[in-house]
Amino acid sequence: MGKAGRSNQRRRTRKDLLEAATRLIKQGRQPALEDVAAEALVSRATAYRYFPSIDALLLEASIDIAVPDPQELFADESSADPVVRVARADDALHDMILANEAPLRAMLAQSIDRRTKAGEDSDLPARQNRRTPLIEAALEPARGRYDPEEFDRLAKSLAIILGPEAMVVCKDVLQIDDAEAREVKRWAIKTLVTAAQKREH
Repeated sequence: MGKAGRSNQRRRTRKDLLEAATRLIKQGRQPALEDVAAEALVSRATAYRYFPSIDALLLEASIDIAVPDPQELFADESSADPVVRVARADDALHDMILANEAPLRAMLAQSIDRRTKAGEDSDLPARQNRRTPLIEAALEPARGRYDPEEFDRLAKSLAIILGPEAMVVCKDVLQIDDAEAREVKRWAIKTLVTAAQKREH
């Protein structure tokens, strides 16, 4: 298996652990790391490679449960306008972030700490990518308006704006209130989505 294959496998293993924890939580259980490992069909040692403690795993699983599902979010959305759809994804994610600010900050701190201790050579993913599926679902009806490379670059650029890091910047760095934070992000979304579209010749 090549490096890309190993990287994809590790992302899948991490996701499997989170999904297993989510299933157990939804059953009303307070699982141990061994329980989650068994549910995910991996060894206890493997689970510990990805999460240093059950608390870290359950913290992140609780975030997974709160993140909007792309299919559900856009099930009743009639607009194909990418600005409208990405703004809807941002609103849903923004509301989730506000409702879960303390655990999200804790999760960010844990992932930064783990990456710092592991160094650049770590082959394990430090975070789960929850925002890209939302962004891609928002952009999908307008995919034809973009060159493939621009579509990919736009989705990655929007990932900088949608997510808890943007909340930290708005609150801690810029020290702006929630209403202004939403306006600033909405402007950035419209600017990026519009700028990336194919030019008419």
